[in-house]
Amino acid sequence: MAAAAAAPLPSAGRLALKRGALELKSFFRTKGQFIVIFSLPAIMLMLLGAMQSGKPDFNGVTGAQILTAGMIGAGIMGTTFQNLGINVALERHDGTLKRLYGMPMPRIAYFGGKVIQVLVCMVAEVALLVVVGVLMFDVQVPGTLDRWLTLAWVLLLGGVACTLLGIAVGSLPKSARGANAIITLPFLIVQFISGVYMPFSDVPAFLQFIASLFPLKWMTQGMRSVFLPEHAAALEPAGSWQLPLIALVLAAWCVGALLLCMKTFRWTAKDS
Repeated sequence: MAAAAAAPLPSAGRLALKRGALELKSFFRTKGQFIVIFSLPAIMLMLLGAMQSGKPDFNGVTGAQILTAGMIGAGIMGTTFQNLGINVALERHDGTLKRLYGMPMPRIAYFGGKVIQVLVCMVAEVALLVVVGVLMFDVQVPGTLDRWLTLAWVLLLGGVACTLLGIAVGSLPKSARGANAIITLPFLIVQFISGVYMPFSDVPAFLQFIASLFPLKWMTQGMRSVFLPEHAAALEPAGSWQLPLIALVLAAWCVGALLLCMKTFRWTAKDS
């Protein structure tokens, strides 16, 4: 009798989908991670936005509306850069990456699972912040096709750049215990200088220059172009939204972050 044919191995795409489902279950079941990465931006938006009520408008735009656009950009970076950076560092130091590396699984399936988890959380985060902004602060949903297209490519380019940066920065912590501080602290500093909590024109000039070196500044500017009225572009230091420059900078960050990932990513900790 002929030997039964061996069952075909699952494809890399199928394994990536399974990894993605596993990553999502793990994320939403970890209460601390869920609150800090996913829920905290919406809570901060509600609290800080409420504190802006009654204050003078900026050229007809309220501080809460500016804050909403900024928090959407920060929410994208939180669910990608911060989330992935901390998780990759923890998985490297607890031996998860080492075990996965020794399994007969395509390496791309691991990264595919992370991308699926990040994509779902990023879209959900943006939707949650938009709902809060619309219901509480009179933020207007994009009303034209070009604004929806701008939202799409800023999400795509910003999400890809920050996802790759998160994977790369996950190699920095020398221990699992220090991962949160090493990754979260720079993220918080960049938020304050990138126009998340105030009009970017109010940031000191030398800090504007530093912020322009990072993707978050350009993501928040892109989000302001989507959710604020056209005349609000006068609040920008350049007096316009600079959409072509935003696309160019974020695309450059995608390429640079990919090269950084390829250079720095390790499956095992240095001391293993």
